[in-house]
Amino acid sequence: MTDQFDVTLEDSDLLVEVELTTNLIVAATASDGPLPVEEIDRILGIRPDAG
Repeated sequence: MTDQFDVTLEDSDLLVEVELTTNLIVAATASDGPLPVEEIDRILGIRPDAG
């Protein structure tokens, strides 16, 4: 008899979000104060506007 609830689920978008959140938590934990916006953007892979 197979277990109908024994399934493997993978949501690639969710995994990316979890990784980004984890990176922010690690950086915030290692920081002596609030993270600068530039550091948060770097961790999240956001590039500054060229204009």
